[in-house]
Amino acid sequence: MVDATAFYQAAVDNGIDLICGVPDSLLKDLSAALHENAAKDQHVVVPNEGAGIALGTGHYLATGHTPLVYMQNSGLGNAVNPLVSLTSQDVYQIPLVLLIGWRGQPGKDDEPQHRLQGRVTIPLLETLEIPSRLLPSDTAAAAKCLGESVATAKARSGPVAIVVQRGTFDASSGTDIVTNGYELSREDALLAVVGSLDSRDAVVVTTGKASREIYEHRQSLGPIGPKQEFLSVGSMGHASQIALGVALGQPDRRVFCLDGDGALIMHMGSLALIGSSAPLQFVHVVLNNGCHESVGGQATVGFEIGIPEIAMACGYSASASVSNVTDLTNSLQGFREIEGPCLLEVRISATARKDLGRPQEPPSAGRDDFMEFLRL
Repeated sequence: MVDATAFYQAAVDNGIDLICGVPDSLLKDLSAALHENAAKDQHVVVPNEGAGIALGTGHYLATGHTPLVYMQNSGLGNAVNPLVSLTSQDVYQIPLVLLIGWRGQPGKDDEPQHRLQGRVTIPLLETLEIPSRLLPSDTAAAAKCLGESVATAKARSGPVAIVVQRGTFDASSGTDIVTNGYELSREDALLAVVGSLDSRDAVVVTTGKASREIYEHRQSLGPIGPKQEFLSVGSMGHASQIALGVALGQPDRRVFCLDGDGALIMHMGSLALIGSSAPLQFVHVVLNNGCHESVGGQATVGFEIGIPEIAMACGYSASASVSNVTDLTNSLQGFREIEGPCLLEVRISATARKDLGRPQEPPSAGRDDFMEFLRL
């Protein structure tokens, strides 16, 4: 396997002085090495992959140095626009190196939301006219691959990609996990929200461990009627817009969006659309642990910005921030007395159970269950 710290040093040796991106579980050991070794202005966790491409472009314009932008392959969708309209050889000809975690790689078992993206990753890079190569699993060979990729990016004045298979990086000696001082767990917060629901309330849950925790809770209850939760197993950052679509389609039904700080920040413009659309029974619950806990615990800016204040500036009618079950429950009850949209930030710990399961049914079955519930 590739030593993550040595790979970072190889990047430095090849003149890379900006590494930015969106965390990925296949790259979490590299992220930990960057957290330990890179200066704050040399390693930046960006809100979404397109922002990473743009940030790298600005860095190149300012310094003439080739940046490295990392992402999960699912993030290629966010990156396509700036890759074809900003960095390509037909436009500004910006040399940069993409480091892409290959979830859903054909022949390797993975979750449903990764399978199509896994099949199309290499063909998509070919369609984008971005040369790609697999990162070798040997440290010396990986360093050579990186050096050759930097040289290729400079020579062609455009992006090149290095694709990383599962298990390529070894475990770093460090960790990015945020110890944030909050005691309330996400699972307990979710159970409190679920416990406050009426039988007609609809719930859209963000991707990651939040959906898995809601799924386990639902399974523990057994067959108790139509499932009122839609679990977003993929499409990070879009749960609030799914929930908005439900709210606008059924304005007489109260709709809850259970979101995360990383997902919210990824597509923060959604707040403005929710505020301007003014769905009267919309409750936006943001579970803020200050990190990308599902993929390694790399820090977000969730604790550095005022999420409730941003929501109010975007047109939400009410907002609050809590960090315990009592205040959470009281706030949700208070929101029932006023017109929405309302936002509740819940500050939680950066921990989760190690034995957390995953949905066993196909996502389409969850879709059918939720649509059946919405017909009631």
